Amino acid sequence: MKFKKAFIVFLVIFLLIFAAVFELGKNTVWGWCLAGVVFAAFLILHGKFLSKKGRLARFGSWIAFLAVMLCVMKISGPPVKIIPAVDVKNPATTGIVTVKQGQLTGVYTQENDVEVYTGIPFAKPPVGDLRWKEPQAPDSWDGVRACDHFAPASMQQQGNVIIDTLTQIIGYHSFKFFDLHDNYIEPVSEDSLYLNIWKPAGEIKDAPVLFFIHGGSLTGGRTWYSEYNGESLARQGVIVINCAYRLNVFGYYANELLAAESPNGTTGNYGLLDQIQALKWVNENIAAFGGDPSQITIAGESAGASSVNALCVSPLAKGLFKQAIGESSGITAKAPYHTFRTLESALQMGRDIMEEFGASDIEALRDIPAEKLVNTKFTNSAMTVDGYAITEQPYLTYEKGNNNEAALMNGFNQHEANVFAFLKKVNADDYVESLRSVLGDYAEDAAALYPPEPMDPAYKLALVEMGGDAKGSYDKIFSAAWFNYSHYNWSRLVAAQGKPVYEYYFTKYNKGLAANHGGELPYAYGNLHRHNWLYDDDDSALSAVMQAYWVNFVKTGDPNGGELPVWERFNEQPSQVMELGASVGMTADPNLALYKLIDNYQDSLVK
Repeated sequence: MKFKKAFIVFLVIFLLIFAAVFELGKNTVWGWCLAGVVFAAFLILHGKFLSKKGRLARFGSWIAFLAVMLCVMKISGPPVKIIPAVDVKNPATTGIVTVKQGQLTGVYTQENDVEVYTGIPFAKPPVGDLRWKEPQAPDSWDGVRACDHFAPASMQQQGNVIIDTLTQIIGYHSFKFFDLHDNYIEPVSEDSLYLNIWKPAGEIKDAPVLFFIHGGSLTGGRTWYSEYNGESLARQGVIVINCAYRLNVFGYYANELLAAESPNGTTGNYGLLDQIQALKWVNENIAAFGGDPSQITIAGESAGASSVNALCVSPLAKGLFKQAIGESSGITAKAPYHTFRTLESALQMGRDIMEEFGASDIEALRDIPAEKLVNTKFTNSAMTVDGYAITEQPYLTYEKGNNNEAALMNGFNQHEANVFAFLKKVNADDYVESLRSVLGDYAEDAAALYPPEPMDPAYKLALVEMGGDAKGSYDKIFSAAWFNYSHYNWSRLVAAQGKPVYEYYFTKYNKGLAANHGGELPYAYGNLHRHNWLYDDDDSALSAVMQAYWVNFVKTGDPNGGELPVWERFNEQPSQVMELGASVGMTADPNLALYKLIDNYQDSLVK
């Protein structure tokens, strides 16, 4: 068979495009094989017959080839796969553990030094009549429950697989090409109220507990994300737990009719109530795993940190935990920038959603399939003052001294905003106007503090971003307002009560998320090895220090110990934070002058 050069060039380009689409789309192995058969058949037919036909026939053959390949791509897309508890084929099973609802087993890690129990129900499935109701105690079960796979993530919108893969490549640098182990998509379900436990292997007693809440803007996220896997901290004597909670329209929908039917008069905070229910389950059952219910530290990142902050002010969570860790978010501002809204705005959105789906009452809205309801055009991404789970603006609870945490460790990253503003272009001529949505009438003062400067070139390698000659300054102010200020404010409110507070500032650059939002997670929870091509020995050394700080805090309420650099308690005057980066040590918070402007702006919003 002889082929013209033009045919060969065109065919190679065609195949490269399809190979890229198949790889980005995580198509299955059999899909690749079938595509190879289709290609071979086309090549044979073209060489024997089609090359001798007329131009129209040859063009038709290409169209048919394209159509068949598209069909192969469609039918061989990635299957839904439940995620195993450990990355071990046929892991050993643990002994039986008896909890209030029944008996269960977990599995061991490869080294048999950590026991992992996943998919443990802590509430009844919030489906049917239980949609938008307070979580109910879980049902008991007969026999021994095998807790060896993660439960589905809470119902959330799922993006296009190719777009999600491109995000991993461009934003996180964490995608492995031609790795057939990731050719699947992760399950989501309205039935998602399950938790996971990592514990040191063997018989233990009165071990401290870290209860972690994942982020995701209260609209997405999952419990099996590798960056906060609990194995590493479990090896250091800590029981690590995380839980799913209702998200988006299922977790934070608000409606007067729901408040009226609730025995507690509540609506709008179902996801937060799920977290409280999970904490109650842990308090009742963690001793069966060797944990100490009086030594629970709650922790979270991003929206998970906002949730931690909410648990710290919720009267329903009082006595359920001892200490708190908040990473890159909080809701103590007088008018929080995100993950918090007024009840009036929440209820209005509730009415808008009923109108969107043509529902005349709550029962009609409950009858809508979850897969349809999740695609509402309205974003339910904020908690509210419902009078039950949260009784007043959070800062007021702190000013009254009614908050729940006995000690606080919290902090922020150097480039928090870059992830959220990377498509925004800001130049000197529109710099002040761009800042008005962040600081209102104080935009000019902020621009004077931070004259227009472009983004740090190093971070242009970490994320695709639109740039502009004022983008770097804009990102600094956006970061300080939306994220850093919440920690400064949280720290000073708790420190004013005489309680121990430790604040950090993460600055480490790397080939992954660097010091952007979420960049500290694999360091603090000991998971750099899961993406080791992104990190070097310096990163590993910093991770060891951060893990030690986190473990010490969980065990004692103080991150200090051993040969670690001394982490001083927060004191508003002067405000010092622990820098966690290429160097580790106390340093001045870089945003103090801007915080004063934000204070003034916040005051203006509540007058």
